[in-house]
Amino acid sequence: MAIVLSVDMMGGDHGVNVTVPACLKFLKDNLDVKLIMVGDRDTIYRHIGDNLSLFSDRIEIIHSSEVVGMDEPPQNAMRNKKDSSMRVAINQLKDDKAHAIVSSGNTGALMAISRYVLRTIKGIDRPAIAKLMPTIKGDVCVLDLGANVESTPEHLLQFGIMGSQLMRAVTRKPNPSVGILNIGTEDIKGHEGIKKAAELLKKSSLNFYGNVEGDDINKGTVDVVVCDGFTGNVALKTMEGVAKMIAFFLKEAFTSSIMSKIMALAAYPVLKKVKARLDPRKYNGAVLLGLNGLVIKSHGGADEVAFYYALEQAYHEVNAGVISLLKEFLNQNQELLHEKEVHSLAEFKELNML
Repeated sequence: MAIVLSVDMMGGDHGVNVTVPACLKFLKDNLDVKLIMVGDRDTIYRHIGDNLSLFSDRIEIIHSSEVVGMDEPPQNAMRNKKDSSMRVAINQLKDDKAHAIVSSGNTGALMAISRYVLRTIKGIDRPAIAKLMPTIKGDVCVLDLGANVESTPEHLLQFGIMGSQLMRAVTRKPNPSVGILNIGTEDIKGHEGIKKAAELLKKSSLNFYGNVEGDDINKGTVDVVVCDGFTGNVALKTMEGVAKMIAFFLKEAFTSSIMSKIMALAAYPVLKKVKARLDPRKYNGAVLLGLNGLVIKSHGGADEVAFYYALEQAYHEVNAGVISLLKEFLNQNQELLHEKEVHSLAEFKELNML
């Protein structure tokens, strides 16, 4: 059976200039994929050009008349742009016409609209932004990365459950280890919310490691790192900054003199290998975990290569059955959770979703 991905073609800083070539390459590399391309029909056709005949049986173009701006308030996108490429693309997932949706658009709007249209899985109060990051031992899943600035201990428990099931699905590890991000590894460290969350995680059926510190993320100490969205976003941006700084220092060192340039030529194969391994574009794409459907958020400034990897992430997570595995676990462990349905825009505002 073909995997169908719904794609917001107009989202992000570059729109169809990035999404169209990335989608065409992805179709070429994956013969079992169909894409629903949502956006301005004439613009999409114009950028696809003669390639349409090559993939005509695996491309469906759905017209939308509006685009959500990257700086647009989420509530405006919710209320006034029901025919946006983002909203229409999400509707394909809701109507079971697609297995996942990928968008580079406004993160706040994507989260708010996805939550409003798809709802959260039973037992999950708030979705979290989850992302796989490289470590010296493989990949680590970190969540939340910005969806929830403040989180209760119960929310952090739910994040642990979601992250564990995500890693279980994509890595096939039967019992991924889970740590909670703290200012120290000792049980006495951290504020009361963190301590309470640690107690809940310890009592759960998860493979709870305990407290981890910031340097444990890239050391690969655990498979899943749980934190509130404020802390997670700061950690993510810090790691991105350090990676850029290291790249700058290497370039500066190898171009500072004629001798260093000669040494750079000799070291080129090694440098190329390291650069490829740390290329942030390969880790583009974060999943809005906890929704009744797979929603993948690509970086707004993603280029063609980065957006390709966001599509690939959606493809792999559909194949891995992430949502069904998470629902199965939650159905078997409902005693650990409490549910809260969100039905109105007022409640979205109350929960800091808008």
